[in-house]
Order: sequence, then C-alpha cells, then structure tokens
Amino acid sequence: MAVLDAQAAPAPPASSWPPLAISQWQDTRDTLHLWTQVVGKVRLALSPPVNHWWHVPLYVTARGLTTSPMPYGRRAFQMDFDFLDHALRIATCDGDVRQVALAPRSVADFHAEVMARLKEMGLDVEIWTTPVELPDPVPFEDDHAHAAYDAGAAHRFWRALLDAERVMAAFRSGFVGKCSPVHFFWGSFDLAVTRFSGRLAPPHPGAPNVADVVTREAYSHEVSSAGFWPGSGETDAIFYSYAYPEPPGFKETPVRPEAAFYSKDWGEFLLPYDAVRRAEHPEAALLDFFQSTYEAAAERAGWDRAALERAGAGG
Repeated sequence: MAVLDAQAAPAPPASSWPPLAISQWQDTRDTLHLWTQVVGKVRLALSPPVNHWWHVPLYVTARGLTTSPMPYGRRAFQMDFDFLDHALRIATCDGDVRQVALAPRSVADFHAEVMARLKEMGLDVEIWTTPVELPDPVPFEDDHAHAAYDAGAAHRFWRALLDAERVMAAFRSGFVGKCSPVHFFWGSFDLAVTRFSGRLAPPHPGAPNVADVVTREAYSHEVSSAGFWPGSGETDAIFYSYAYPEPPGFKETPVRPEAAFYSKDWGEFLLPYDAVRRAEHPEAALLDFFQSTYEAAAERAGWDRAALERAGAGG
C-alpha cells in the first residue's frame, strides 16, 4: 500500500481499533448522535454555504470532534467534543472558554445548557431544534428519553474514528481530482471521504428521512464515496463504499479484502469493522477495501484515472 507506507507513521498504540459492538453502547450512541446534532446545527446556522454541504460536518481531532472555527460577526469561536476529559468545550477568539459536561443527561438538558453557555458568551445563535435524518424525530427541548452516556464507550468510539480517519486521510492523498475532506456528518453519524469524477450526475432520487434539497446538492456530481459508520440496532460498525450513480457491473466487481461484500439492501460494498480490527494488518486491509472499491467505481464508470490519480498511489 504505497500511500499508507509513505506516511511512515509510528506503530499505533494498543488502544487502536477498540471493540465497538453496538449492543454494548446503543443507548450512549443514540444520545451522542443527538448531542452532535445540537452542535452541528450551530455550525450549520453560522457557516457560509459550501458545495455538497461541506460547511456542516464536524472533524476528528486528537481529543474528539470539532466544528472548526465559526464566524460570529467579527469574532470567531469553535465547539469541541473532548472524549478524554468528557466535556464540550466552547472557546472564542477573545479568550472566553466555557464547558458543558458530557455525562448521563437528557438531550433536552444538554441542549438547554449549550444554548445558555453560548448566550453567556455573547453568541446568540438560533437553530432549528428538530433532529434530521431520523425517523419520528423529537425536538431537542422535548427529548428526555435519550439520556445515556458511558464515558468508556464514547472514548472507544472516538478512538475508532481516529483510526478510520488516519487510513481515510492516507487514501485521500492518492487523488488529485476534486475530493472532500475526511469529515463527520452528524445527520447520518458517519465519517466520510468522497471523490468526484468531474461529471454532473442525474438528480438523486432521495433517501428516507432526508430532504430532497440535501441529497440533490450532496450528489449533484458523480462520486465514489467511502466511510465508516459505527452501527445501530442489529448492525455493528461497518466500513462502506458506494458510487453514485452506480455504474453497470459495479456490484459484481470483485473487491478486497475477502471479508468485503456487496449488500443489495444497502446498495453499497460493506466491510465489517470487526474484520478490520482482527486483521493481521488492519490499516492495510482497510486501505485495500477503499482502493479496490474505488477502482470498481472508476473503471466501470469510465473515469479519467490518469488525470485524477497521483502516480504510484494505487492499492
């Protein structure tokens, strides 16, 4: 794997690729999903629009997740989930810092304190309080049901994000065409990186619980997209890769590693997180998945690979 090897990264610590069985943290996962939506909607309210909704995601950090700096008049501030100290930290460019504890508490309580802290800091932000991309959403201020927070589970989730982001960033470096950052979408609760062929795509047919205006903008151009989703319900954490529009023959294309498969229900190639975690060389196995599924999309759709890829960067 030329791209990853070129990074010459030190050996990952023992806590890399932690266990992440959804049965062990479903309640915490659901609460944390909604907390990230509260913070993400602040970024959505303040950040200038960017193509494909790239102005709304969060980003993985050495301690958790961040909004990155957001403008507020002539000031700027950012909001950081810290999964080491288990706090949401709000910091302004003029030195004001406030914290909101990450602990067992309802979404309604978390939302109320976040908005109160912002107002105390002179940051009067209005957000639409209904969660997105979820069935039967309950407004934040009325949600007293989701109130679980297992600090150990949140820490393991962040470590998994950190591991996935490292490989996805290496994979991203092999592409010189238009490519998204590696970013965390709080609506779908997944980490993603997306490559573009440069060609327009047909209007997206839509997705459950997502407004058409969102999907039409997100998929305005032909893509090959890959990512990590931490699971929910009966599905444990997975890595995924798909193409839009899906070219003929894509689903039948052999991909690597052996544990990868095409799901007709999802319309995507999937690779279980546990298969990566238990691999002899997890980073190499995951990079192989991203590279081989991208090649399946690019070859079947006739992308100009010579113009879009960095020489020698293939899997």
